[in-house]
Amino acid sequence: MGRTVLSQFLTLSNSTPRLSSSLRFCGRLGSKYLKRPGSIRHNRTINGDNGAGFRCCCSVSLSQPAVPETSSIPVRKRIVSGVQPTGAIHLGNYLGAIKTWIELQNSYDTLFFIVDLHAITLPYDTQQLSKATRNTAAIYLACGVDTSKASVFVQSHVRAHVELMWLLSSATPIGWLNRMIQFKEKSRKAGDENVGVALLTYPVLMASDILLYQSDLVPVGEDQKQHLELTRELAERVNYLYGGRKWKKLGGRGGAIFKVPEPLIPPAGARVMSLTDGLSKVIANKIKRCKTDSFPGMEFDKPERPECNNLLSIYQLISGKTKEEVAQECQDMNWGRFKTLLTDALVDHLHPIQVRHEEIISDPAYLDGVLGEGATKAAAIADATLSNVYQAMGFLHR
Repeated sequence: MGRTVLSQFLTLSNSTPRLSSSLRFCGRLGSKYLKRPGSIRHNRTINGDNGAGFRCCCSVSLSQPAVPETSSIPVRKRIVSGVQPTGAIHLGNYLGAIKTWIELQNSYDTLFFIVDLHAITLPYDTQQLSKATRNTAAIYLACGVDTSKASVFVQSHVRAHVELMWLLSSATPIGWLNRMIQFKEKSRKAGDENVGVALLTYPVLMASDILLYQSDLVPVGEDQKQHLELTRELAERVNYLYGGRKWKKLGGRGGAIFKVPEPLIPPAGARVMSLTDGLSKVIANKIKRCKTDSFPGMEFDKPERPECNNLLSIYQLISGKTKEEVAQECQDMNWGRFKTLLTDALVDHLHPIQVRHEEIISDPAYLDGVLGEGATKAAAIADATLSNVYQAMGFLHR
């Protein structure tokens, strides 16, 4: 397997997850939102794999909350994340996103949803969408998302997502959307006649997904970083246009309508294989086809050995060992011995997930109950935000 193919197969990073300071925007608001509506900040410092949807990770720097906290009880910061219902969550999605959710749900108020509305921005199979949505939800649970700690729901089951998207669209300059790189790339490939408006307005729906829940933190993948920048600027724009004293004169609370979310930088993942495929044979074949080099031993962080670094990184994540422990264990191994070690570790780690997934997917009543309860909890938060936006924008109370 050549280097180009391998880079599509595995791209993992061992750097400590951190916030990119260059994504932080100045707090000063004013005429720039009226005079320079097209000023989108571009940032090249975030690395990660989006796969299909949003992505997760760790360290935090928080914006001021929209509602002053007066309780003496510590309030957990909120994280929102989701994956498109492709029906097959790959190892990269798991390592770069879902595996991290399991840790985050213990420390944060977490909402994990299946972003089915985003799945229809390009041609799709209507016969498979519902099945893929259920399958993705089952994988969340099989991987360890705990419904006593996190809300799991389907995006389209909370109607406020679409309502807020429309309201935000009225405040989004078309120039902002025309600058979205992902839209340009996908529309160029598909052709103008085959691309719907939804692909252009996709970032506004993503902003709605985030801002509805007054999110403190948002996991960001490589091809979503520009969309988060738009979300942040759109939050600041709406706060400036409709918040503060303007909102208070309409009988509202005043102040900021939305929190301005901060990014979370995930470890990069890759699309290696489906978690629902037969494991042993698929993993063994994938790893066997990996390109090898002629260097002795296995070692991290050598620019001339990207394949070695990628596979060692997967082993580190799967085994739960530190980078130093993996380096020590594998430094004298040849490729053949290491590939066997990695294959066995992956099969041992993923087999329980596959078994649990089959149990969950075979119990539709349980899965429907989880999704229904998650949607109810999410809607309570979303409806409160939506009500504030309607009020601040001057709509007649219903």
